[in-house]
Amino acid sequence: MSRRNPFEDVEALFDRMNRELEELGRQMEGGGGAAGRPGADVAETDDSLVVTLDLPGFDLDDITVTVDDRELVVTADREESESSAAADEPGARYHRRERSRRGTSRRLRLPVDVRGEAASAEYERGVLTVTLPKERTGGGGTRIDVE
Repeated sequence: MSRRNPFEDVEALFDRMNRELEELGRQMEGGGGAAGRPGADVAETDDSLVVTLDLPGFDLDDITVTVDDRELVVTADREESESSAAADEPGARYHRRERSRRGTSRRLRLPVDVRGEAASAEYERGVLTVTLPKERTGGGGTRIDVE
């Protein structure tokens, strides 16, 4: 007859706390966005902005992208049941659970005006790339002579 370790629950709690602190440390060192937010890159070319976000583990149908004025909003939601096949097993008990079971969102302020109606987005292998053509602002201004 085996005896149950009386400290098993406490040890599991410490293991979980260590994993959470390690993840927070990675994020603070530049391994992603703020806690729970996908990392994002915003690049500017002559005629567009290109925003790249890491969204691993989502299906195309889970992702919503909107742009309004100078703000890009990316939301990715998945159902709880999609996060793990073991979640549906009767009597399943996790020894470790690190994968996120919820969605995520990111709101980015854009540095220039863009034409949202001409924007495009592609999602491949967990990476979302949004291309936003810049708004044209006339012919570069008007020269004013100083007298």
